[in-house]
Amino acid sequence: MSVMSVKKLTAEHIEDIHRIDLESFAHPWSQDTLKTLLGSDNACCFGYFEDDVMVGYVALEWVLDEGSITNLAVLRSHRRRGIAEELVQKALDFSRETGLVSVTLEVRVSNHPAVSLYRKLSFAEVGKRPGYYSAPVEDALLMTHFISK
Repeated sequence: MSVMSVKKLTAEHIEDIHRIDLESFAHPWSQDTLKTLLGSDNACCFGYFEDDVMVGYVALEWVLDEGSITNLAVLRSHRRRGIAEELVQKALDFSRETGLVSVTLEVRVSNHPAVSLYRKLSFAEVGKRPGYYSAPVEDALLMTHFISK
């Protein structure tokens, strides 16, 4: 039986994050960018581990009391199993504990599974960013979760 867990990530996880990014994104972040992110006082990443192997992660950054989920990725082989939902929920719980009042993210307009997940987690569509994504060029929905105290 597999052992699943969600853990706060540190610099020792950079290669795992990068491995997931390479599979998930047309333009993955560099390892230097990941190192800066993990070293920031205004950022936090959580990884989803199955038998001590990271299969997904979420990155959260914030300014003052406003957060932003900047990345969310799960290996293709582990998608549609609730991992992304658990990671976003962990980021929202952390945001609440940290005193943030909102968490915002961008998502491709064509990414219907992700949009559905965010709606399920009480994210509201608050705008659109025309041409935000490349490879292929596509608009982004801007969605915000307002944290109730």
